[in-house]
Amino acid sequence: MYDDLIMKPKDEKKVEAIAAAVYLLAARHGLAAVTLADIAREAGVATSTLYVYYKSREDLLDDVYQKAKTATVTRYSRNDDPAASLKSRLRLIWNNIVDNRIENQQQVAFLEQYYHSEYLSETSCALGQRMTAPFLELLVGGQKSEQLKQVPPPLLAATVMGLAKETAVLVSRGHLPDDEDTRASGFQICWDAIRA
Repeated sequence: MYDDLIMKPKDEKKVEAIAAAVYLLAARHGLAAVTLADIAREAGVATSTLYVYYKSREDLLDDVYQKAKTATVTRYSRNDDPAASLKSRLRLIWNNIVDNRIENQQQVAFLEQYYHSEYLSETSCALGQRMTAPFLELLVGGQKSEQLKQVPPPLLAATVMGLAKETAVLVSRGHLPDDEDTRASGFQICWDAIRA
């Protein structure tokens, strides 16, 4: 309790540098290989700063994950219009997912590795479920209106996410151009896979 009273406020620039270092190192070397010393060196801060800001490596990774997950899901739903048609909304979200994966490759690599690691905390898991609930509700609404296949909603979500992920990979590696035709074709394949 006394420690909380004397703890200095976190410098947001340092927090951002720490997160960027985690993303870079996880993408380069894999999350399991990343040490606090590596993070501090890449972020340009003293290792002791990490211990001032975080109780442990796990606490640091959990904090970075929660902030990255929140930012990512916010980007997925950017400009979503609840009054638009289901297909229009899914097209927008699908394109936002592709954009996010292309523009934030290191962050995405970290998120995926953390999610599939032993470090994933119950708090982070619950956050992920809360953040993705509106997307699942959109899909369930599409099922209720008989526009989407009557399969478990997580399968629909996995189809949308998986096709967006692979489209982003193909664009990022130069196998496909990032143009209207690629986006239209990619989404049409996705829509055809999930529509009733």
